[in-house]
Amino acid sequence: MDPKRDTAAFTMENPAETVRDLMADIGNHENVSTPKTFDLTKPHLVTLPNHRKIEDLAGFHLKAAQTLKPLQRKGTARMTDLASLIAWTNRFKGETSALFAKADLKAPALTCIADYHAEGAVNIFAPDGDPSARHCQHKAVYDFPLSEEWKAWMEISGSAQDKDEMGEFIEAQAKDVMDPTPAVLKGEISDTNQAWENRLIETAQKIEGRFGQLAQLLAMSRKFQVFETSDLKVVTNRDTGEAEVQFLNEHKDANGEKLNIPNLIIIAIPVFQGGAPYRMAVRFRYRKAGASVKFILSVYNPEKVFDAAFKEAVTEATEATGLPTFMGSPEV
Repeated sequence: MDPKRDTAAFTMENPAETVRDLMADIGNHENVSTPKTFDLTKPHLVTLPNHRKIEDLAGFHLKAAQTLKPLQRKGTARMTDLASLIAWTNRFKGETSALFAKADLKAPALTCIADYHAEGAVNIFAPDGDPSARHCQHKAVYDFPLSEEWKAWMEISGSAQDKDEMGEFIEAQAKDVMDPTPAVLKGEISDTNQAWENRLIETAQKIEGRFGQLAQLLAMSRKFQVFETSDLKVVTNRDTGEAEVQFLNEHKDANGEKLNIPNLIIIAIPVFQGGAPYRMAVRFRYRKAGASVKFILSVYNPEKVFDAAFKEAVTEATEATGLPTFMGSPEV
C-alpha cells in the first residue's frame, strides 16, 4: 500500500468549515419562548448550549413576576397594644383567619394568622394539592407586657429577706399596698360587702390569716425583734411509765409579750402594663434562725389572677374580630 496515497484519502477538504459545523452542532439549542399563559406552579424546561443541559426557568419567571409586587402576603407584624392587634386583624382577616392565645405566666402572647388553613380534613390525594392548605405566613403578634408592679412582686414572692431588704422593698412598693376595709378586718362574708372583699375574707379564712396595714408592716421592717423562749414539758404515760420530754418554743417581743402579728396584707396591682389593678392577698411570714430573722412575702394564688386578666383580654379580641380563638401556639 502506498503511504502517500492513503494519507491523501483522509485529508480534509476544508478544515475550517468542518470545525464550524461541529461547533454549530454542539451549540445548537431551541428558541426560548414564554407561553402567553404560564402556570407558575409548573416547571418551564428549555435546553441550553452546554451539551444540551436542561434548565428550569420557573424560578426566573417567579422572580420577575414579583418585581413590582409580591404574589402573596407574608411576614410577622409586632404589635405594642391589644387595640392594634385587633385593628390589624380586622384589616386583613379572611374566612380562614384564626387567633392563638398563649397563656404563659412569664411570656403571654396573642397571635393572629390571617392566612391560616381552612377548616376540614386533610386531602392528600387531590391532584393539585390539599385545597384547604395555606402558607400561614401572614401574622401579627401581641406580646402582653407584664406590668412593673407584677414583675416586682413575682420576683420577691417566696424569697427570704432580712429586715433591711424587706423594708426597702415595702417602701419602694408602698403605692401597691392598700389597707383593709372595715369589712375585711371584721372577717365575715356578707351580701353587703363588695365581691372582692368577700373573696379576700374567704382567702383569710382558708389559711387562718389576719390582714394588717401598711404602717404595721413598715414598723416591723424597721424595729422588729424576736426573742425565743423554751419551756420544758414532760409527759408521762401512766400505763407504761414511759416519759416524753418536749421543748416548747415561743416567740416574744422585746417587752416579753407573745407575738401576735398580722400575716396577710392586700396589694392592688395590674397584671399587664396599663391594665386594671387586681386586689390580691400576700402572706407575711418570718423565720428565726439563731440571732437573725428572715421575712418572706408570698403572693397568694397569682395564677388565678393572671388567668382572669388574660381571659378578659382574649375575650375582648375574640369578640372584636369575630374569629375563632385557640388556646396554645400554632404549628411551627
